[in-house]
Amino acid sequence: MTLVNGLPAHILLVHVVVVLIPLTALALTAAALWPRAARRLGVLLPALAFVGLVSVPLTSHAGEWLERHVDSDPLVRRHTELGDGLLPWALGLFVLAAFVWWAGRRTAGAERAGRWSALPVRVVVGVLSVVVAVGAVVDVYRIGDSGAKAAWHDGFSKTAHEQGGSDGS
Repeated sequence: MTLVNGLPAHILLVHVVVVLIPLTALALTAAALWPRAARRLGVLLPALAFVGLVSVPLTSHAGEWLERHVDSDPLVRRHTELGDGLLPWALGLFVLAAFVWWAGRRTAGAERAGRWSALPVRVVVGVLSVVVAVGAVVDVYRIGDSGAKAAWHDGFSKTAHEQGGSDGS
């Protein structure tokens, strides 16, 4: 997918990544730290992470197409390089989200049977989830910041231009 209604698909798809990756990171952190949140989120958690994971290579592919259709610029190259690093974070979010969902289902059944979950496993998964969530969000921020700089570095004036038209009287 390279164009949508005549616009480069990257500038549209990027919004999916910018929303879903941080949202997944927040949901994963909540679910990993609070089993009740994991049970409430249910299958939505891994589904959200999966859609985020799939959106990353789609957005990257559309971005690589766009890179070949704009003037060569070091800011664009930097943005492309940073963008290539998001997939492992998105994969980590998905794997952990699937595990937290699966473990939450097993824990709910074990609690009904009078057993308790292994605390050391929950602590490790909680710490890993926080680390991956923070890494993913920071990476999304860095990529987005570099993309905004690449797109807008010479595309606006720092001083306002007077607009013609009515003065309200």
